[in-house]
Amino acid sequence: MNNEQKVTNEIKAPNKDLVNLRKDFPQCFDKDGNFQLEKFTLNLNEKEINFSTESYGLDWLGKSYARLLASDPATTLLKADEAHNKKDENKSSKNLLIKGDNLEVLKHLANAYYEEVKMIYIDPPYNTGSDGFVYNDDRKFTVKELQQLIGIDEEKAKRILAFTQSKSNSHSAWLTFLYPRLYLAKQLLKDEGVIFISIDDNEVAQLRLLMDEVFGEENFVGKFIWRKKEGGGQTDEFFVREHEYILVYRKSGEFVWKDEEIINSDTSFNKTDALGKYKAVKLAKWGTGARKEDRPTMYFSIKDPDNKNTFPIAPDGNPGRWRVGKTRMQNIIDNGLIHWEKKNGDYIPYEKIYYSEGDVKVIKDRSIIFDETSNTDGANALTELFGIKDIFENPKPTQLIQFLIRNNTEKEDVILDFFAGSGSTGHSVFSQNQVDSNNRKFILIQLPELINPQKKKITYDFVKDELKAEPSIFEITKERLIRAASKITKENKDYKGDLGFKIFETTPIWENYDFEVDKLDTQTKLFNESKLTDEDIKALLITWKTYDGIALTQDLETIVLGSYTAYYGNGKLYLMNKGFTTDNLKTLLEKIDSDKKFNPTSIITFGYHFDSKHLRELSENVKQYSNKKNIDIDFITRF
Repeated sequence: MNNEQKVTNEIKAPNKDLVNLRKDFPQCFDKDGNFQLEKFTLNLNEKEINFSTESYGLDWLGKSYARLLASDPATTLLKADEAHNKKDENKSSKNLLIKGDNLEVLKHLANAYYEEVKMIYIDPPYNTGSDGFVYNDDRKFTVKELQQLIGIDEEKAKRILAFTQSKSNSHSAWLTFLYPRLYLAKQLLKDEGVIFISIDDNEVAQLRLLMDEVFGEENFVGKFIWRKKEGGGQTDEFFVREHEYILVYRKSGEFVWKDEEIINSDTSFNKTDALGKYKAVKLAKWGTGARKEDRPTMYFSIKDPDNKNTFPIAPDGNPGRWRVGKTRMQNIIDNGLIHWEKKNGDYIPYEKIYYSEGDVKVIKDRSIIFDETSNTDGANALTELFGIKDIFENPKPTQLIQFLIRNNTEKEDVILDFFAGSGSTGHSVFSQNQVDSNNRKFILIQLPELINPQKKKITYDFVKDELKAEPSIFEITKERLIRAASKITKENKDYKGDLGFKIFETTPIWENYDFEVDKLDTQTKLFNESKLTDEDIKALLITWKTYDGIALTQDLETIVLGSYTAYYGNGKLYLMNKGFTTDNLKTLLEKIDSDKKFNPTSIITFGYHFDSKHLRELSENVKQYSNKKNIDIDFITRF
């Protein structure tokens, strides 16, 4: 009935595999909870299962350490940016931007967002040698501790600790960095979920093997090749590398790829020729990145019906660019798929897109994608938003991410990006929701990585002087989301979708808070709680509620119990503050008795704000009340 929990120092991702083993094979655990492999194998039919001692897989120095990092408890709390979150555009938003180390944040999200995410897109460090990636681990283990934790010999423990503290950018360091993050992220995906990872040649081979291990080789969906640039290549040794990859893995066999569909109810199919009904889609690029200088190679002429050269025109009337490249344009011309319309004496070309009457025509997506967009478009979009060139290096274009979003998500699906960077994924969610009137939600995580004033002076000065903030990448992420939302609102005045976002950040657990919980009495003082501020208690409450499975965007209800304030949500009542008295207890039990909307199944107290007398009184009275009413209310003391 009454139990003590050392939750604050034990926040980590739940091991669902172990939970399932305990449920299905309880006889394979000894009295101390240790799993006994021999008993487990005896429970299986060896004639049906081939126990092979050989296997194909990926191994590297630090793999066992990476697994430890995935299961190691978080060392932080979560706190809210209250000033930002209370703004009208943000207070009801279901979108999240979280500042902190993504490994820490993913552990905090493990319960509240377990199997809640439909799509993950990440653009992690490519480990090119020039992208600034180095592995730097701030966890401090002794050789002996590491030996005991992961079961390795002294020599290997020394080698692992040496490279984790050496700021290495080796393949092993990169894999050690990425493995625990992918392992935790997988647990957040729904069974029908999917993950997309941008990568280039430096680590694509290692990433494929790593993903096979984390997600299973059978869940490999495919690999997109994306043409990211034209021209350039001065630094490439043998040939110009124009492309990158996007690896695609599903969580399970329940995932279905949604190809682009043309449906009967689309009223834009309002033209007809000998081949049937079609709609006309303008061949000139429109919107962001539509100028000639944005993509010079996509400014070329085609012949109009009078055999005159026709060039693309941008929305502002200046030279523009086509939305397709020369190869695809020639295919359109050769197949008679151009629809011409004459306006003000000039011919305007459109592409014909057909469908069969009464049918749904499915256009299969190709593994080589986006001849129409590149990193240049991503950079141009940021220049347009910020009014400054080169504020962020190689941002992914929203067109690319919107393509992934619209083919795999809908309605109120959650999209996660734990390497948020410039905020392209959040911007893409805003934009795609506006296009198709869905209400997808995003979770973005970004480390407050400091901007180097020597290497990125323009960005450093902008954040410091204009935003009046500490110059970090996080501030660019935040400001981009604000500006993207403002632009969408300005251009679509009737749009009522969610264009806000709430901000939370990680903060270190208080100094001297690492202890072993003992029974409290008047002589025992494990931690000086008098140092804690109201902000500290709020952070503790946010951290605990998220651990208890309550979404970060869900506000707890304030419950007034006479002179005492408590907090309530999802059946959990939190007693965090000092000063709880017998009168408050009486008011609490009366409220449970009379308020049909108030049905706490757990009462959770912050042990340091209650003396042992009041804890016993609370526990005993709740127990008596529960027995009398024949209901279950757990009484929990946390530290």
